Amino acid sequence: MSGHSKWATIKRKKGKLDAQRGRMFTKLIKEITVAARAGGGDQEGNPRLRTAVATAKAANMPQDNIKKAIQKGTGELPGVTYDEVSYEGYGPGGVAILLEVLTDNKNRTVAEIRHALTKRGGNLGETGCVGWMFEKKGLVQVESSAADEEKLFEIALEAGASDMSTEGDIFEITTPFESFEAVRSSIENAGIAMVNAEVTMIPQSTVELDESKANSMLKLMEELEDHDDVQKVYANFDISDELMEKLSA
Repeated sequence: MSGHSKWATIKRKKGKLDAQRGRMFTKLIKEITVAARAGGGDQEGNPRLRTAVATAKAANMPQDNIKKAIQKGTGELPGVTYDEVSYEGYGPGGVAILLEVLTDNKNRTVAEIRHALTKRGGNLGETGCVGWMFEKKGLVQVESSAADEEKLFEIALEAGASDMSTEGDIFEITTPFESFEAVRSSIENAGIAMVNAEVTMIPQSTVELDESKANSMLKLMEELEDHDDVQKVYANFDISDELMEKLSA
């Protein structure tokens, strides 16, 4: 989890979240559209769409944008058809990287991702080369100021969560993939605001990086996340708290 959590912490400290809101909306609209195309426009019968819409609402996306994205997926409005692709590879220091992509041009996208990895001392690998290192789980993040730790843990555990930890000023709740929706709904129904709620890929082991490789890895993460076709980036790097403070200053 370290790579995911610490990258999120660094982005918050750099104040990049607001700057990336427009790009985030574009990616969320893609996900809503693809989810609606794959499973229909009814959120009750389409868990993927329900999660995508909840994420969009948490990001304060206007309801009209959400509605249009669903209609593009169901064919009620014209829209682009996206291919869902996963790419796997390695970053600086042998860090495992897993990418989830939605693209309307696979040849262009894979060339751009390969270039980004190579530029930072990594490389694109074959399908399956690192995927086995990650496990699909639910992740819910709540600011520590938004909830009592004991109460939050009790709600999450009753709904099926497997663990809760503290990362800086954030409570992080992990769930089995199958329990994610129940846990998210229980926290929401308790009136507790969530910073983030998503299905994610959590590494089973991590690679600790020195300053040089950590700096390159963070630049690579930023470049990959900024790519319009990349929906999610998962990586198994770890950076010490001291080094993270230095790099995020």
